[in-house]
Amino acid sequence: MKIIKTILTLAIVASMISCGGNQFKEVKSLETEIDSASYALGLDMAFKVKANFEKADRDLFLQGYKNGIDSTNLLINPKDLNLFLSKFFQKLQVEKRKEMEAKAAKEAEAKFGDNKKAGEDFLAENKNKDGIKTTESGLQYMVIKEGTGDTPKATSRVKVHYHGTNLEGEVFDSSVERKKPSEFGLNQVIKGWTEGIQLMKEGAKYKFFIPQELAYGVQSRGDKIKPFSLLVFEVELIEILDKK
Repeated sequence: MKIIKTILTLAIVASMISCGGNQFKEVKSLETEIDSASYALGLDMAFKVKANFEKADRDLFLQGYKNGIDSTNLLINPKDLNLFLSKFFQKLQVEKRKEMEAKAAKEAEAKFGDNKKAGEDFLAENKNKDGIKTTESGLQYMVIKEGTGDTPKATSRVKVHYHGTNLEGEVFDSSVERKKPSEFGLNQVIKGWTEGIQLMKEGAKYKFFIPQELAYGVQSRGDKIKPFSLLVFEVELIEILDKK
């Protein structure tokens, strides 16, 4: 949003400036305060456009600026201008974010590839053990105790007790150890929890083996959850809090 606001502000500022003629006249020095302010504003616009939209066509940028100043030969309806720029730079931001995420994933895999493989190997062996069930997404679980109450939805708010460990068995989070159940919305947690807890009824206790892609993926969470970490949780669904 910051980029979009910057570009839209520049467009508004540009529409307020008058160049005093159709011919571009280059000067070698700035004589007055207005000269300096005018030049500084143009320079600032150029730097910001270059930084936020490096693929900009300079000739078309200048043509658009001139057409806006003259209010003639407009190739885009001024009424559509802000909406177009907003959508365009939102799309640009999404593309840049995906590029950054892909780069981060590649770097993380080079560094933590062994961690990813260890999780995959574990799941491949674990799925053949007695009592282990595997969902279509790859989530594995084991029923410790079945419940008798209602089943939550993806948007439900629930009260649970849980104990979380990494593949090495190190505890990274545990409401059981804190002796205080946790409350949250199922649409506010990792995908493995959102899916897994919907399999449970109130009073049930399951053990989940959550693949890294249903957990934090390329992200790390402290020293005990490295990128591509498989997570193991024992979860007791105590209550669905928003039943009607």
